Amino acid sequence: MTKLSRSSQITLRTGVARVAILTSAMLFGMTSAFAQVAFEQPEKDYKGQVRLGSATRGQPLFSGGEVSVQGQNFKPGQKVQLLKGAVALSENGFTADQEGKFEGKFKLPENAVVGTYPLIVTTDSPYYADITKLKISPKVSLSGEDKFTLSSEKLSPGLYQIGISEKSNAVFVTSAVGRPPVKTSEILKLDPETLKVVARGKPADAKDGGVHAVYGLGVDDAKGTVWVTNTRQNTVAVYKQSDLSLVKQFEPGLAQHARDVKIDEKNGKAYVSQVGEPEVAVFDTNTLEKLPSVKIESKVRGEKFSPASIDFDPASGKVFVISLSTNEVAIIDSVAGKVDKVLPVKGGLSTIGIAYDAADDRIFVAGQGSDNLLILDGKTGETLHNVAVGAGSLNVTFEPVKKHAYVSSRDAGTVTVVDANGKIVANLPVAPFANHVVADGKGGVYAVNKSMNPDDPNGDRVTLITAK
Repeated sequence: MTKLSRSSQITLRTGVARVAILTSAMLFGMTSAFAQVAFEQPEKDYKGQVRLGSATRGQPLFSGGEVSVQGQNFKPGQKVQLLKGAVALSENGFTADQEGKFEGKFKLPENAVVGTYPLIVTTDSPYYADITKLKISPKVSLSGEDKFTLSSEKLSPGLYQIGISEKSNAVFVTSAVGRPPVKTSEILKLDPETLKVVARGKPADAKDGGVHAVYGLGVDDAKGTVWVTNTRQNTVAVYKQSDLSLVKQFEPGLAQHARDVKIDEKNGKAYVSQVGEPEVAVFDTNTLEKLPSVKIESKVRGEKFSPASIDFDPASGKVFVISLSTNEVAIIDSVAGKVDKVLPVKGGLSTIGIAYDAADDRIFVAGQGSDNLLILDGKTGETLHNVAVGAGSLNVTFEPVKKHAYVSSRDAGTVTVVDANGKIVANLPVAPFANHVVADGKGGVYAVNKSMNPDDPNGDRVTLITAK
């Protein structure tokens, strides 16, 4: 293990000001070190990649923790150093092996402040400099388990999303494993009380030799169907709720990197988020045809809105879309088929999950990069509460009976229950890799999580959470 030198025993409060001062001094000849600097030709085909994370597998990185450093695509024998400001984070740096890879560790100070920090990656022979990021997550203790009842069942590997049907009195879950060609994927129908599987649906075959794996999920009780996103093929599909037989497999390319799907039953529309594309795809649930998409223009100069999670309010007909790239919320008028307004999400980083409380006009946003839940005023977008909920907060649902938000934090492996005033009611163990949550509207919340490995007894479970 590489230890920090005495000069490197710093808190991660230090900014880049020291680099600016040093650089200024060197440029204006205020230090004799300037004369010793060799300005060699920088590397032109730099492809180096540095990954940072917790040295404890499956755990987030906390203050005082050990950081794992992994590098690849460097020149054999090349020296690599990590800097925060002007301070080296490892005494001797790292040396790439014959395959251009290296591994190492360094320890964070106990008083390192929670946050995301840009670190400088420098190389010698040849010289280059790049930026990577290190995230230190808040450590939120488990609490409030005595206030809730948790019952769970192990299901198929690779659980993604959940949907609830009042009409069919059923819970639907999607699952998929691996990268294309994906061969293991299915949609499940569960008994909402016992959580036992009552039906299984197999996706249609894909041209790459796998199947049209299912990820996002939306329930249409008006038509008795379930809509799913086929993220790998950039499209969607529709299944019958009754027996999970395939109604229609849409052709590939209609919805780029399709993630979430939400149904407007009254107006007969299915809204699909397209990660990386500044628009929401729209489908007609009556004719099962593609409609014109709703384009969303970011208010962040030079940036592009990237839709992630979606929520829909049947009463107002408003569609709420969160942007992963710009930390914004877009509100779409379903009847008019256009964006009503775009609001900034202050205090969020890599915002990805969204839920809406129509009664109090509150928007709940999960920030995956900032490890928090943000509660916004639905009219102004003002951040009313900023709550640290755990590492990798991914999805959020609003439970209207107790008026609580439930946040699944993937890296922390928890579901955090937060009241409308931003107070944590409970932090529940739904480990590992808590993925998706959805409220049933009656006081219960369903959650799914993934597994650390195929033999993990706590992975690939659906959990029903109910307040006592």
